[in-house]
Parts: sequence; structure tokens; C-alpha cells
Amino acid sequence: MGTVVMGKLENGTIREGDSLLVMPNKTHVKVTGINLDEKKVRRAGPNENVRVKVSGIEEEDIMAGFVLSSVANPIGAFTEFNAQLQILELLDNAIFTAGYKAVLHIHSVVEECEIVDLIEEIDMKKAKVTDPKKKKTKRKPLFVKNGAVVVCRVQVTNLICIEKFSDFPQLGRFTLRTEGKTIAVGKVVDVPPVGRSTFSA
Repeated sequence: MGTVVMGKLENGTIREGDSLLVMPNKTHVKVTGINLDEKKVRRAGPNENVRVKVSGIEEEDIMAGFVLSSVANPIGAFTEFNAQLQILELLDNAIFTAGYKAVLHIHSVVEECEIVDLIEEIDMKKAKVTDPKKKKTKRKPLFVKNGAVVVCRVQVTNLICIEKFSDFPQLGRFTLRTEGKTIAVGKVVDVPPVGRSTFSA
């Protein structure tokens, strides 16, 4: 039989017969069929929207945001990451500080998140200076306001597949929403070391 999954091939190629990992749950699967626009094909390349039939996993074990990944070099799965955020417009009376809760939208993942630490506020006027020695950041803030650019630590409950924006933009850019309104846009700037899902020991 098999399970059919749909998505966009972001990188590399996929071939019938490939052995892959479904991340973040690390389930080994085998590709038994590939369809592009209802046409059966033996392989597909980057930026193609595909329907892939796999064996080794049941439909109920796959959720939106899961990623088919190579066995040799699987995508990372994390419950926290550091991000650079541009605060757009907070809801009335909201303070963006450690403890702020929102809904994270990153590739096809929609997950509740919490800001657990504000690391630094970036002064974008000074950040545009070409001499890196003159590039200055502000001290660790207690809170930030609309228009601020801040590096912060974001935490989610479930493992999510992400990459640093500098390594893989498609899996490293996101929005934060509250009550259906986008309050910030951001990019993943750091993830925990290999083999760990969080920064803490």
C-alpha cells in the first residue's frame, strides 16, 4: 500500500527507491512512487511540488511541517532556537519581553511558541556601518517596542524542522502571529549543537 505525502522539494533530488528519513520523528521510509501534476515520474528535482508515496510509515504518524530528509545528512529538529526578529506591530498594551507567547509560522509548521530570552537589541542605523568594529548593539533589553530589531531565544513544545537562515533560507524564515495578526517577522540565526534539541545541557 503506502502513504502519500505532498510537498515542495526544496533541495536535492528524490528518486523512486530512495531510502529517506521522515523528520522530526526519525522514521525510515522508502520511496515507492513520485507524481508531478498527476503524472507518474521516476525522479523529481528542486522547487517541484510533488506527491510522494512512501512505505514504512502510516498517515497518522505524519503531520504538516514534517520533512522528508536524507538519511546521511538529516535536517535538524529543535524545540528552541535563536532568532533575529523585526517587531512590526504589537497588539494594544502588549509588551514584547521574555514570556511573550505567539504562534510561529515557519514553512508549513504552525506551532505555539514562547520568547524565553531577549539576547540583544540591534540598532539598525549603526548595523549598516560597513566597518564591523563600529557595528554596535545595545545591551540586553528587558523589553522592546514596535519597530525594534531584537535577537531572542524562541521555544516551542514539539520538535520542529528548521535550519539557520544563512544555511537554508526556505527553512529559516518565519512570522509570529497573535490573535490572527502578524506581529513580527524573523529569521533563525542559531540552533543548538548537533544531537541536541535545546541550548541548555
